[in-house]
Amino acid sequence: MDGPGNGSDALKRLQHPRFARAYARAVGQMNRRGATENRRRVLAGLHGTVIEVGAGDGSAFALYPSAVTRVLALEPDDYLRSLALDRAATAAVPVTVLPAAAERIPADDGSADAVVASLVLCSVADQAAALAEIRRVLRPGGTLAYYEHVRSERPVLAAVEDLLTPAWRRIAGGCHLNRDTLGSIIEAGFTIQDNQRFGFSVQALTPPVAHILGHATRS
Repeated sequence: MDGPGNGSDALKRLQHPRFARAYARAVGQMNRRGATENRRRVLAGLHGTVIEVGAGDGSAFALYPSAVTRVLALEPDDYLRSLALDRAATAAVPVTVLPAAAERIPADDGSADAVVASLVLCSVADQAAALAEIRRVLRPGGTLAYYEHVRSERPVLAAVEDLLTPAWRRIAGGCHLNRDTLGSIIEAGFTIQDNQRFGFSVQALTPPVAHILGHATRS
């Protein structure tokens, strides 16, 4: 299902080669510091057909439970997608990796039992459009499994995140430090089933950043 969000020109605009390589170097340490366990928790209980948006280097592929019968993994960045393809080849469940953005998911309406968004809704160009697409491809009652970093609830830190976000977006592949992703999920027509908010330091010398992890259903 090609379209404005997944045409060749659109995908070219989503290439961030320097950031992609920096992320690929850093994600191993981040996973060891707890991201792997967080991913495992958000994937637990999923079944059937799953779409993973912004699959990155494929860190989640080995963690899918056996009840998942198929994963359609979308990653617009060429470099990260090449790493994801290698991981897909050894995954315990069937994984198909395609070049696509979350704002234009190449899947039919109501075709997925679950959609996984793991550290990606911070960086999509249009969060509302991405969530609308996720809702479209989910079957009624289907699950959005999310693990994301979000704006701090501490006023001073939140103000710092607001100040830094414009520059950070330019060097970090479009990542926003200050999105209220939980609020956006609710506004997009999802019902929260469970949600945990916690601080997580992605690297040894970085301060804890607010994260959310949970599950929502298509209303």
